[in-house]
Formats: sequence, C-alpha cells, structure tokens
Amino acid sequence: MHQYIYIKQNNNRITINISSSSLQLFSWRLGPTSSATLCCGRDRTREGFQDWYLNFADFHSLVTLSIERIYFSGLKMYLVESKGGAIGCMLLALLFLGTWPALLTLLERRGRLPQHTYLDYSITNLLAAVLIALTFGQIGASKPDQPNFITQLSQDNWPSVLFAMVGGVVLSLGNLSTQYAWAFVGLSVTEVITSSITVVIGTTLNYFLDDRINRAEILFPGVGCFLVAVLLGSAVHSSNAIDNKKKLRTFSESYTDGTGAKEASELEQSVQGKGDMENGSTRVDKAKFGTADFLIEVENRRSIKVFGKSHLIGLGITFFAGVCFSLFSPAFNLATNDQWHTLKKGVPHLVVYTAFFYFSISCFIVAIILNVTFLYHPVLNLPRTSFKAYLNDWNGRQWALLAGLLCGFGNGLQFMGGQAAGYAAADAVQALPLVSTFWGILLFGEYRRSSKRTYLLLVSMLFMFILAVAVLMASSGHRKT
Repeated sequence: MHQYIYIKQNNNRITINISSSSLQLFSWRLGPTSSATLCCGRDRTREGFQDWYLNFADFHSLVTLSIERIYFSGLKMYLVESKGGAIGCMLLALLFLGTWPALLTLLERRGRLPQHTYLDYSITNLLAAVLIALTFGQIGASKPDQPNFITQLSQDNWPSVLFAMVGGVVLSLGNLSTQYAWAFVGLSVTEVITSSITVVIGTTLNYFLDDRINRAEILFPGVGCFLVAVLLGSAVHSSNAIDNKKKLRTFSESYTDGTGAKEASELEQSVQGKGDMENGSTRVDKAKFGTADFLIEVENRRSIKVFGKSHLIGLGITFFAGVCFSLFSPAFNLATNDQWHTLKKGVPHLVVYTAFFYFSISCFIVAIILNVTFLYHPVLNLPRTSFKAYLNDWNGRQWALLAGLLCGFGNGLQFMGGQAAGYAAADAVQALPLVSTFWGILLFGEYRRSSKRTYLLLVSMLFMFILAVAVLMASSGHRKT
C-alpha cells in the first residue's frame, strides 16, 4: 500500500491531503501567511494550479507514525456537549443526590454515630472522583486545548485548582452540617430549605458567571419559586413540630402516676426494648408511624438526641448548610471556565474531570480533619469516641460507603451536565428533595398522623418545588466550545 501527500496551490492558498491509495486520511489548508517547503516530488502546471504528489512508499516508519497519530487523535475525551445529554446527566444526578441523604439518616436513626458514618462516606466519595478522572478524564489523546487528567496534574493551573478546592471545602461543610440538621428538622424539610437556598444564591451567581447563556425570563421566575419553597419549608417544619408536641403532651396525660404527668425521660423508658423499626428487629408491639410511641422510639434509638432542644437550632444549621451549598457550584464554575482570567496565557482551562478531582480532594481533607476532631470533642452532646472505636464499628458501614459513592457520582454528573448546558440550569438537580421526601415518608414515617395544616403546607411546598425545577430546566442553554 502506498501513502501519498497531495498538495494543491491556488494563488496564495495551499490545500494539503494525506491519503493511502484512494482513502483520504487527513486534510488541512494553509492560509496566505503560512508556508510549506517541498524537498522532492513532481511538479506540473495546469490552468494556474500547481500540483505536487509526494510518494513516501520508501519511508515506512515516517508515514506509519503520522497515520497512527491521525487515527489516535480521532478518539476524543468524552465530554457532554448536547443539551439532551446534559439533561440526562442531571436526571441521573438527581436520583443519586436524593438517595444518599436517606442512607445517612437511616444510620443515624439506628444509633450509629455521625462521626463514624461521615468518615466512611468521605472515603468512597473521593473514590468516585478518582474513578471518574481515570476513566472519562483519560479517554483519547491529550491535546493542547483539551489535555487529559494526567497531563493537567503537572500544568501551571493553580488558580483554577484553588477555586475547585474552595468549592470542595464549602460542600464538605454543608454536607457535614446537614447530617446534624436531619435529626432536628427532618430529612424532607432540610433538603428543601438547603436546595432552595442553593438555587436562590448559587443559580444567580452562575447565571452571570456563564455569560447569561440561560434564558433569564425563565430562569429567575424559577428562582422565585424556590424562594417561596424555602418559606413553605420553614412553615412545614414549625407546624410539624407543634403537632409532635401535641402528640407527646397527649401521651403524657394518658400516663399519670398520681403526682401529675410523667416526664419525657420516664416515658421514654416505657417504650424501650421494642426494637428497631428500620432493621427488622421489632416485636409485634412496634409503634405505629406518627404516634407518640413512635417518636419516643426514634429518640431512644437515634444517636443525636433532639427532645427538649429548640427547633431553631435545627433551622440555623439548615440555613448555614444552604449557604455553603450555594457557593460550591459557582466556585467549580470558575475553576473550569476561568471567567476571571486568572490563568497564564496559553494555559488551558481545567477539564471538568480534573477540577472534580481537586474538588473532591479538598472535600475529603476537610471531612477527615473535622470528623476526627469530633471523635474526641463531639458536639450536640454526642458521646465521646475514638479512632479505634470507629475502625471497629461495622454496624451499617456498607450503607455509609454506598452513600459516598452515590454522592460522588451524583456530583460528577451534575458538573458534567453544567459544563454543557450552564451551571445555572444544572442547579435543577436541587430537585433532590423530591427523592428525599419520598424516602423520608416511606422509611421514616415523616408527617404521618400530622394535622391538616401540616399536610396542606407540605403539598404546597412540594408543588412549588416541582414547578421551580421544571422552570429551571426549561431555561437550559448551550455553552459555546
């Protein structure tokens, strides 16, 4: 088989084709400012054109190398570029990001210390980022404008790396805070409030960072719907807290010992030993969802005790987590798109997989430092433990590890979709409370036997939330590459 380079000159423009027999392998053009040097060949003139045919049949190694490079460069790094692909990533991320909080809540209600759970979760959360970087981030040849993961590790891109790591820090603080907020406020309301704050602040920042590629006339009404959902979420929590107090008061009044109502601590002892309603070890007299007995059972089993504490503590933790969540996506946006022009000239932007790796590294470091500290200096009256006790605690460890994988892959999919359709639209994955509320009602009996007022507020919150997510997805744009 013979390989040829075919060069055609028309005035000041040169067209070059590389071919093998009749199969064209590669073609490019040189403009009037470019130049080409020919060392050998056959020259002929035809109607003002000059054609050269160079036969490299005797230089097999040279031609083979060029052809191999041409074929290899055809395999590109996998990046989501279409709007449909971005929406697909968002929907899958929605499922993952809405499920992992339910797993951690399940473990807390079974009595596993949140410090132990979060350490396990952090390990597999980082593992997910490494797997994504070494697979999607390594597909295809490294190019000057689109280097692969390994190549970027040695480039001078530290300003973007720092943005990615800042995003990981605030996400870690937010995730850690929500683990305590779930005990006070409940899974459903915590997720709704934090997600809505994320959209109100984070989506607005991303809209301007993304050079307004999303449709503002659709995007900001969606942001307004999320803001309404925040207010409704707070109202749901307050109404449900009042309902629970009434249930416990009624329970107390029905068990008097001659000197008045029993204290809550005495009543708790009356229902101890009935078993765990989530792990299948319950007896026939298991308390029904939504009853005072059920509330006391949960309090007895769970690791974070909430009876007697103000619900404002839970709301405060929840709002702090929401602010943290609202900042991680804009920081990641700056890391991958360098809107503030912090990189040196000629240094390519971080690809999403490299940015996600650094993002997860900082998230992991913060989680390890804080949770190891909390082992020996616990908060919220949790018992003191140790690293050795953590290593020996295998109760539910598989669920914590699974939660970390789900969160890691969910975040990665969110960023892949955001890089294609805009990070403002990618915040539609904040619909995760729809999934969390499903798990909260199904697994944990949230809002069972509540008042009509609570049900009305809950339905209104979820309706407003669904509307907000639909509007936000409708605002999706397409990033120019």
